[in-house]
Amino acid sequence: MGLNHAILLLSCPDRKGIVASVSQFIYEHNGNIVHAEQYTDTKKGQFFMRIEWELDDFDLGKKEIPEAFSPLAQQFQMKWMLCFTDYVPNVAIFVSKAPHCLYEILLRHSAGEIPANIKLIISNHPDLRPVAETFGTPFYFFPITPETKSSVEKQELAILKKHHIDLIILARYMQVLTPEFIAHYPNRIINIHHSFLPAFVGSRPYHQARERGVKIIGATSHYVTPELDAGPIIEQDVIRVSHRDSVEDLIRKGRDIEKLVLARAIKLHLENRIVVYENKTIIFDT
Repeated sequence: MGLNHAILLLSCPDRKGIVASVSQFIYEHNGNIVHAEQYTDTKKGQFFMRIEWELDDFDLGKKEIPEAFSPLAQQFQMKWMLCFTDYVPNVAIFVSKAPHCLYEILLRHSAGEIPANIKLIISNHPDLRPVAETFGTPFYFFPITPETKSSVEKQELAILKKHHIDLIILARYMQVLTPEFIAHYPNRIINIHHSFLPAFVGSRPYHQARERGVKIIGATSHYVTPELDAGPIIEQDVIRVSHRDSVEDLIRKGRDIEKLVLARAIKLHLENRIVVYENKTIIFDT
């Protein structure tokens, strides 16, 4: 991102003095706050905050900040995460056969819109290897059967560990990850699917949607959890359709909205704008 900033994401029981105390901590160490946003869930009495400050004149080194901040975090019973804008996360993309989301990610990355190192692409089909080669990204092909799924996931995890992967993007990856795999990357696997779920399940949702005469289709991007397609939602969008649209039109429009929603979700995650609370997300997007 070209900035030398720190970002603190936190949640804690709501009470007086949180904003003042966090701001005072930054001020006392000669930090200059450049962004600050907060939200209070009054029903549950929970406070959330994202605060970003400059590090150029800050009198604590990056490794010193956690220890210095810990007493304050304990005082307010905070769950917190500290990030730095000069760290570029390592990303892996999982795909199957559909290319639209993969192309969108790689093109945006080439244009500098996705602040990450795309280290590799993993697929259960060889079809998209030429796309990976066009963008100079290593491609790993792992055919999967029910009998080999466990062993394949172990091989994939070894590769991800070797490349120090911070985030996994499922860009229309048509495999269900096991709970054992997901446990290695909690809230660090992003998926995309059409928003017909659970109304139109199965492999032909657009056919079902057209038969029902739907007027809006959309897409949902979320973090992956062991419960299929039920993880915390990051981003959603819709597009209007009509009886004039064929199934092919619905599929085309659906793909357009899928790739846009996925790209937005990736950007929010990489810019450290998300706090996961229970099974939903607090998005700081200003």
